[in-house]
Amino acid sequence: MEKLFNYSAHNLEERITQEHLWCGRNVKVIDGSTVSMPDTIENQIEYPQPSTQKAGCGFPIAKIGVVFSLVTGAAIALCIDVLNTHDIKLARRLYSFLKPNDVLLGDRAFCAYADMFTIKKLNCDAVFRKHQSRTTTMRKGKIVGDCDKLVTWYKPKICPKGLNKEDFLALPPSITVREIYYYILIPGFRTQQVSLITTLLDKATYSTLEIVGLYGKRWDVESDLRHLKTTLGMDVLRCKSPSMVRKEIYVYLLAYNLLRSLMWDAGTTYTTPPLRLSLQGTRHHLINFIPELLAATSTKRQRIYRTLLKVIAHKPVSDRPARSEPRVRKRRPKAYPLMTKPRHELRNQLQTA
Repeated sequence: MEKLFNYSAHNLEERITQEHLWCGRNVKVIDGSTVSMPDTIENQIEYPQPSTQKAGCGFPIAKIGVVFSLVTGAAIALCIDVLNTHDIKLARRLYSFLKPNDVLLGDRAFCAYADMFTIKKLNCDAVFRKHQSRTTTMRKGKIVGDCDKLVTWYKPKICPKGLNKEDFLALPPSITVREIYYYILIPGFRTQQVSLITTLLDKATYSTLEIVGLYGKRWDVESDLRHLKTTLGMDVLRCKSPSMVRKEIYVYLLAYNLLRSLMWDAGTTYTTPPLRLSLQGTRHHLINFIPELLAATSTKRQRIYRTLLKVIAHKPVSDRPARSEPRVRKRRPKAYPLMTKPRHELRNQLQTA
């Protein structure tokens, strides 16, 4: 399953042309999430439930790290670990999937000294939001533009958690990064000020506005994870053993990449931006066309497939920049209490009541 997933990702990456790149660079987006699974003994041993929950009252949860392509929206790489694994630990297992000249985009969880050096050593670059533990000041560094400067970061005095001694000793005494600071004045946005850290130091090639605009697209990874977990239903898995759970996750990613491939074919064939097409709509159209595709001859199948692409590209989703919605839920939960004791204890209470 893992090999099939890697093949599907590689196949879609090969279709990217120069016109689709950002400043001539292929951008990848990284983020972490969680998935739940059935409460079996095997799953609990491999992927324990949160330590804050009582035994028998929770579900095993796995932490996943995923790298997506900003151009195609497809999943490029995946790693799976236990719940309490930090996002940056997952990321360090995914850097090997980066190709030279790639740009990695991520939130503040990935902004660390060692990771900036590692990504640059791979002949790649990074654009991360500045970690909250670092203070922001425009008084230090070399000013290269409005709210744009070059600053020197120094190697930590103590080896950070999650980094082995050999890698820590191999770090240089200092690195130069670029810091961009800006405000968000859109009503309804929770974040009002952002500080970006990047290894893209050439302001002539990568202007301040280009980098700010690029980070604005980081939210696409949240939509991609929502498609996987909500649209396709990966949020709650069904398999009852850890090995099958991992296979199930890869099957979901395969299905997701298949839909992204269809969206890419439809968009490039009928001159519609592939990311503006509906993944849920693509899924529905494919399901409706599958009986016809299976029953058709090879010659007729090509015509049916082209019709499928035309239907997919017929109604693109409109671009809604700076969209702001209230963070509320409309659907009411059931009026049942939460499970606070193991099931066998609750059964005994019913029998003695």
